[in-house]
Amino acid sequence: MSGHSKWSTIKRKKGAADAKRSKIFSKIVKEISIAVKEGGPDPEANPRLRLAVNNAKGVNMPKDNVERAISKADKEGDNLEEMTFEGYAPSGIAVFVECLTDNKKRTVSKVRAVFTKYNGNLGTNGSLSFLFDTKGVFTLTKNETIDMDEFELEIIDAGAEDIEIDEGIITVTTAKEDFGSVQKKLDEMGIEIEHAGLQRIPNDTKALDVDTSLKIMKMIDAFEDEDDVQNVYHNLELSDEIVAAIE
Repeated sequence: MSGHSKWSTIKRKKGAADAKRSKIFSKIVKEISIAVKEGGPDPEANPRLRLAVNNAKGVNMPKDNVERAISKADKEGDNLEEMTFEGYAPSGIAVFVECLTDNKKRTVSKVRAVFTKYNGNLGTNGSLSFLFDTKGVFTLTKNETIDMDEFELEIIDAGAEDIEIDEGIITVTTAKEDFGSVQKKLDEMGIEIEHAGLQRIPNDTKALDVDTSLKIMKMIDAFEDEDDVQNVYHNLELSDEIVAAIE
């Protein structure tokens, strides 16, 4: 299983905790807010909002919460802005942080503080662009209604680059430009998407010893615990030994 799939698996398991779940809900509300601001409150006419609503379902966010978030964003709107940060953790591990914020100064301060606390370095935007490719990533729950042979043929024809199965979860990776066509195909096939979105996938990973890797993962966790942070990407190679130690 590839590194980004392993990290998705870890986050899914950790996300079961109530404290983590509330942060996940908060991140989705922010995504809903900026999606409504960009394209209006109708999920059918707003692909970004439709994706956010789908992801809310994937983490069992109550329907009332979703509808309330859409209504609030439509009536009031938050002055949220997207920000990205690039830097390095110890041992040269690249870290890419995506944020949604209503206070740029606060976000810069908090992100810089995490880099400093864990002996990392905040770099300039664009400095890591060569290390990550933006890909579409879908996670689906495998069940008896899915004929995997037929599924793989259909989804590859729609543009899927890679299909992985681990612990009952199917991860489908696509080129950025094929994200929409794969999403449409999954809808046509009646397959429920647990989570979908564009992710920054490292084109190469770096292997480190377990102790050093765990220290870096603490840094990644610290970023994800920040309210302004939506996503964190890195190029640390997650071996089975490291995954077992994290879990």
